[in-house]
Amino acid sequence: MKVFSTPRLDAREAEERDIDWIISVEKDPENNRFIWLGTPEQHLKEIKGESTHLLVFEDKNGDKVGYCLSESHPFRTFELRRIAITKKGKGYGKEAMKGMFDYAFNQCHAHRLWLDVYPDNKIGIQLYESLGMHRDGELRDSYLSEDGEFRNQIIYSLLAPEWKK
Repeated sequence: MKVFSTPRLDAREAEERDIDWIISVEKDPENNRFIWLGTPEQHLKEIKGESTHLLVFEDKNGDKVGYCLSESHPFRTFELRRIAITKKGKGYGKEAMKGMFDYAFNQCHAHRLWLDVYPDNKIGIQLYESLGMHRDGELRDSYLSEDGEFRNQIIYSLLAPEWKK
């Protein structure tokens, strides 16, 4: 089912048949150092979850160009947990983010959208700041990676009134 459209993208709810593709996106060397790798069981649970939103982004030709996992939390907060674009450098990431902002604030009635990003994800940080997101702070050694190293996470947020300006 289509969730939202932008001029160049359609976002639809992920289906069980998308899980292998989503995992391949997570494993891609251009993505895997920035996002967490889910299992098929976890992704199936996200698809079926009431508060989770696992979306697939498709261009207007129907080709998959990325996906996003988000979650609606109590108190009108919306967490953008994972986003990955497969066709990089074409503006799909920015368009997907704008679509997610509209989705979070207008359809899910969130007041605050937030995400975390690793400090070495320079492209992501540049994108979030270009969209007016506020850097809330940095959590030191907050994530233990699979290779046994602790990683910092930077928190960014956007409030509904800031987006609606």
